[in-house]
Amino acid sequence: MTHVAHELHAEFPNDADTLHKLKVNDPHFAKLADHYHDLNREIHRIEAGIEAASDERTEDLKKERLSILDQVSAMLSAAKAGA
Repeated sequence: MTHVAHELHAEFPNDADTLHKLKVNDPHFAKLADHYHDLNREIHRIEAGIEAASDERTEDLKKERLSILDQVSAMLSAAKAGA
C-alpha cells in the first residue's frame, strides 16, 4: 500500500500536542478529526484505483477535506491563543 498523505499530523507537524489535546478533550474536534481521517482514506482508495468514483465525486470529497482542514486550522489557532 502506498503512503497516505494529508494526515492531520502531517498537515500540522508543529501542532501534534495541540491536536492530541483537542482530540481527547473536545468531542466536536474528535468527530471532525475522525471524519477527516475517513475522507482522507476514501480519497486515497479512489486515487490508488482501489475504489471507483466519478471525477465529480472525487472533487467533492477533496473540497470537503479542505473545508475540514480549514476548521481544524481555526480550532488549532483558537486553542493556541487560549493556552
